[in-house]
Amino acid sequence: MKSSALPQFTTIDPASDLPSDIQDMVSAYATAKATVGVVGLGYVGIPLVSTLSANGFEVIGFDVDEARVEGLKSGKSPIKHIPSSDIQKILDTGKFDVTSDFTKLAKADAILICVPTPLTKQREPDLSFVVDTTRVIAKYLRKGQLIVLESTTYPGTTTEVMRPILEETGLKCGEDFFMAYSPEREDPGNEKFSAASIPKVVGGDGAAAIAMATTLYGKIVPQVVPVSSTETAEAVKLTENIFRAVNIALVNELKVIYSAMGIDVWEVINAAKTKPFGFMPFYPGPGLGGHCIPIDPFYLTWKAREYEISTRFIELAGEVNVNMPRYVVTNLAEALSVRAKRSLNGAKILLLGIAYKKNVDDMRESPSLRLWEIMEDRGATVDFHDSYIPVVPKTREHMALAGRKGVDLTPAALAQYDAVLIATDHDDVDYKMIVDNAKLVVDTRNACERSGLTGGNIVKS
Repeated sequence: MKSSALPQFTTIDPASDLPSDIQDMVSAYATAKATVGVVGLGYVGIPLVSTLSANGFEVIGFDVDEARVEGLKSGKSPIKHIPSSDIQKILDTGKFDVTSDFTKLAKADAILICVPTPLTKQREPDLSFVVDTTRVIAKYLRKGQLIVLESTTYPGTTTEVMRPILEETGLKCGEDFFMAYSPEREDPGNEKFSAASIPKVVGGDGAAAIAMATTLYGKIVPQVVPVSSTETAEAVKLTENIFRAVNIALVNELKVIYSAMGIDVWEVINAAKTKPFGFMPFYPGPGLGGHCIPIDPFYLTWKAREYEISTRFIELAGEVNVNMPRYVVTNLAEALSVRAKRSLNGAKILLLGIAYKKNVDDMRESPSLRLWEIMEDRGATVDFHDSYIPVVPKTREHMALAGRKGVDLTPAALAQYDAVLIATDHDDVDYKMIVDNAKLVVDTRNACERSGLTGGNIVKS
């Protein structure tokens, strides 16, 4: 029987015919004697810094946000699920320099790029952060440096977009500097898996790049999975998240169908997952959120047009997921009409949770924001409560909501609302108090049933 273990590659073969200077760099990564720069100190960059630091590397963290830089320098974490004690632990090593001074890029032997890759309003790739970062790196690029992109993107970005910018310096990729792609696999708030325990896929632009990059990552994670090219590695990341997006769309569509039939989709899934083979449970919700799943499929859709290929399956999944917030609000309006004999227009609604998923303070692409806008467009007055996000930050697409403050979750406050809409199921919420005091609870996450609660005022959506 063949082993199901993933291939591993952590060091270069001493008998390799790669030049001695490359072998010296590989050795520096293998012994943690290299300096590593991390550009972008967010949900991906900070865990990466922590993992590098824990394995003895000298790390320089770069970010354009001065407030974030100053906070990190004083040991304060900008991310709720990452405790400040973890930041202080990194600082205590004496090997972590956090800065907004990008001239220090020249000091790094390897530069790992962890910047956003959002979509434009036209749902096309926005590589402005990657391009701008690459141009800054080009100013300080020196011979021997390894440049690794971790941001999610379409196949070809590393070689077609970044490499030409860096080669404008006169230095040649594969000879003077080296490029690789290793997709981030962060799952914020997941206590089971962390940056230090998740296998790393690595694709390099040439033999030297793959040797250097796999050795670097092999020093900080238990398993490195090399692939044949940067394009393949870029495709791996898209495939992982398109798989999730399509399957979530499937269960969202099943939810709509089964609801019309009077069947509880949650009960169906819980029963189906008892099958020990051939089924993997995915769960419905009010829409997709986060920095990957709502965005990544459109990166491949856009790139596929270059080859005159339509991505009908992926686009259909996107259509289903995008329509879920409107479906939820329609259910809310119907529940108000049937159970409270009133219209959504003029109703007072408490939106419970604006983070894109539970137990994180991240609201990128959160479906809660779309739910909020749709409810207000239909005449409702909407307040929110989220223990992880007390004030709505500025976002590019929902500026009208920026600065709004959450309300306290108390029995007296709950009694003032016509309905509570559970959009994010944080674990620190007292769902019993909500069910006991709210007139109507519309639950998009099955949070009430998972808490063992039943009641005539609960509606699943």
